[in-house]
Amino acid sequence: MPSFDISRSRFRLADAHMVVLSELAAGDEVPDEFAAARKELLECGLIDEDGKLSAALLPLMKTTLAPGVVISLEAAGRQGKLHHGMLIGEEHAVAHETWPGGTEAEYSCVEPKTLVWKLAEMVNLQQSPAGRNTALSVVETTIGTVEAGLAVLEGERLVRSADDEREMIGRALATGGGLGGPELTLVTDLISELRSSWRLTSAWRTHHEGQGGTETRGFAVWDCGPLGYWLRESPAEPVPAERITLTSAFRLVCVDARTIWTRITDLLPDQGELRYAAAARRPGRG
Repeated sequence: MPSFDISRSRFRLADAHMVVLSELAAGDEVPDEFAAARKELLECGLIDEDGKLSAALLPLMKTTLAPGVVISLEAAGRQGKLHHGMLIGEEHAVAHETWPGGTEAEYSCVEPKTLVWKLAEMVNLQQSPAGRNTALSVVETTIGTVEAGLAVLEGERLVRSADDEREMIGRALATGGGLGGPELTLVTDLISELRSSWRLTSAWRTHHEGQGGTETRGFAVWDCGPLGYWLRESPAEPVPAERITLTSAFRLVCVDARTIWTRITDLLPDQGELRYAAAARRPGRG
């Protein structure tokens, strides 16, 4: 069921609820297959019998329907994949965060001056991670080798001991080829300690030398708990999935939290770019 917290301007909504709200906000008919979702929104008070949206929803829907900047966060871990993000409009910014095993996401209005802090919170960035020293600070192998190790986590979940899991990861990496000695040990440890791997990407409309276009930026990180943060330099984001193969180069570099903070800051457009992006999404501007 959808729900909301008016004191903090946040809403728990499933995809079906967002479809209904988007159709109603645009003045369109709601398809019959979303009748149940519409009824739930009516029952919780977010719409009335005539389909009029609650005033509390207006900042959320205005931003969702015409965002100037779209930021996507894809995170993968032992509990599966999660999709979070942020939409930045002309007047408001909205964050959306999912929950493992849940069908609803939490949408909340964010103070624009705190966007970097909110994004850092969404990736669980810790200012002073208790990173354990490692003999190597760079890992170079292939996508196929790394995926062989990660498949152990996906297939076995949390049902075995940590020692057994680590042994299976090491065996999978060695079988995949390309790793040995200290590097094999390190990658085995990194995957064993992996809390999540995530990537942040941003996109917005730009205008340069009389031509319109789209600016995209992104980066990816492994959060390995006691082994710290590892920036994925190759394949570099943003990269289309179809360009990645099992033989593609894979490179991780150990970084500190300050580096990740800087990367998050660099995802956002400057004020001039933000004004153009917001104006470009006004009705009639495409």
